[in-house]
Amino acid sequence: MVVAIMAPRSGKTSGLAIPAILSAPGPVLLTSNKAANDAFTATVDARAEVGTVWTLDPQQIAHHPREMWWDILADARDLAGAKRLAGHFVSASVDESSGSDFWSTAASNTLGALFLAAASHRRPITDVLAWLATPADRTPVDLLTDAGHDSVAAQLQGTVSGATETRDGIFETARQYASCLLDPDVAAWVTPNEDLPEFKPFAFATSRDTLYLLSKDGGGSASAIIAAAADAVMRAAVIVAERSGGRLDPPALCVLDEAANVCRISDLPDLYSHLGSRGVIPMTILQSYRQGQRCWGEAGMDALYSAATIKIIGSGIDDADFADRLSRQVGDHDVQTTSVSTSEGGKSTSVSMRTERILPPDAIRALPKGKVLLLATGIRVAMLNLRPWYKEPSAKVVGPASARATKAITERALAKTIGHDDFELSA
Repeated sequence: MVVAIMAPRSGKTSGLAIPAILSAPGPVLLTSNKAANDAFTATVDARAEVGTVWTLDPQQIAHHPREMWWDILADARDLAGAKRLAGHFVSASVDESSGSDFWSTAASNTLGALFLAAASHRRPITDVLAWLATPADRTPVDLLTDAGHDSVAAQLQGTVSGATETRDGIFETARQYASCLLDPDVAAWVTPNEDLPEFKPFAFATSRDTLYLLSKDGGGSASAIIAAAADAVMRAAVIVAERSGGRLDPPALCVLDEAANVCRISDLPDLYSHLGSRGVIPMTILQSYRQGQRCWGEAGMDALYSAATIKIIGSGIDDADFADRLSRQVGDHDVQTTSVSTSEGGKSTSVSMRTERILPPDAIRALPKGKVLLLATGIRVAMLNLRPWYKEPSAKVVGPASARATKAITERALAKTIGHDDFELSA
């Protein structure tokens, strides 16, 4: 179970993510907010040779045509699953520190109830948007009652029939959390389509397929969908492992690049405690320790960091406290010092020992690109030189394949631009 903390442009993709994906023996999941000249283009051809490649690209990071759909409500047919799905939409919009106020909690409960109502009757997620737009609509309450979810129906009815100002505030907050689904091109990726193959997490866990989850970060992104998909895959893989002797063979690799930006799974620190024992290998890549704290809180990031059996720290560590913590973990060593004094009786020399840091904080901050600290269970801290993919023998094949994939992205983007311009001219 890997946590990598490396600043941008420090080699985390070329030296960690891409080599791990290219050498993975089983299914692979990658989250990213980039496509061209990145892990997607460098690995897509190689992974296509060993299994099916699924690309969930709702915001057209790679301008990939929609060739699949995923049932986002598949795991929301019970209350726990519906609340978990709602949590992904909340986490994508607010930091851990502000995600527990009244409005966030109430909006999350309302979203969970609406997801449960839709999932219980195989309704598309677009119905949830319609219900959010009309709080007085009794349809979701009736659907919950028909499905036997009387308590959830009563709670939703209480919200709907409450004070108008409070009700409207709750529904407006929920609408903001689910706003990415207002784009029909985004919602289409998670809406049933009989003409396209359906991505099924349980089948994926026993395959050698690859799932690329691409999303922009920041406001209005589809990161909630990306987090929900990644979470569904990892949880399905754990269930499959438990049903087949306790561990996936071959293991599943889940590279969560830009995890704090496009894949905010709120209880990822808890998942880390048992994913590895089920043959599900997570690799969470962050830009800084503080970025993880903003996403999962101080206790959550500490739990995630502690649960990781392999920690990789690269260049660009500007957090003085974290650099000092690492320096103390590297340890001290004894240094021999010699002092010479001169007096009327002649010259005298004395030798003494003093203790100093093996790697002081300023040296950790100044780590050059390509060098990393490795903190692995049961061994002393080591310093490694990363070997990026372009220095491997396979670069002769991977390099041209990446160039072709990048060119294809450019061509698809240009085609869309030309088509859009032609449409405007004809209009």
